[in-house]
Amino acid sequence: MTERTNEEWLADLQSEGERQAEALQDLQTRLQRGIFYYLSRERSDLTGLSTHELTQMAQDMAQDATLRVMENLTSFRGDSLFTTWATRVAVRVAISDLRRARYKDFSLDHITAEGDVLPPASTLVGGSRPLNPERAAEQTEILGKVQATLDDVLTERQQQALIAVAVRGVPLEIVAEQMQTNRNALYKLIHDARRKLRTHLEAQGLSLDYVLNLFQE
Repeated sequence: MTERTNEEWLADLQSEGERQAEALQDLQTRLQRGIFYYLSRERSDLTGLSTHELTQMAQDMAQDATLRVMENLTSFRGDSLFTTWATRVAVRVAISDLRRARYKDFSLDHITAEGDVLPPASTLVGGSRPLNPERAAEQTEILGKVQATLDDVLTERQQQALIAVAVRGVPLEIVAEQMQTNRNALYKLIHDARRKLRTHLEAQGLSLDYVLNLFQE
């Protein structure tokens, strides 16, 4: 691979013909190497994969990362080596791709399609210690009130967003993509849903802190 200064990288990638093609190939090779390092050294959830499988993943992700770098060339400010900046972009692409793969079977429609959007109270409490009957009954009662509040004051879209992000832990970008919106709009949707939920629960004499503490060990 040809060694380049920051200025040379920018000039070659924005040129045409063989000069650009060579720079693109060099860039993709560097990004593949950076992504492979991330997958093999930083991702404990991928330790079961072979070197061949990780290499194939890195190759696929490096193609997407190269396109992302090209789309964002104007955002490079020269505060670091160009290759360092490009590798950071590539790792973000890898993280995003891995998240998408993890939630590829997730569907927002499933959250509200079967009635109750909240899981049973027993599944919201970690640990293996059995609950005393009084606390178990209180949890079930409060959970029913929360579910009724969700149904009464939140739109289906607000319910889906709030439960997906706050309860199921689905990343914002995955939910935003399924809702065909952007992160900022989704954040506002969830903020409004939380505000409505808090106001309605407080009108019933319940605070969100109380509700959350009730489901902690």
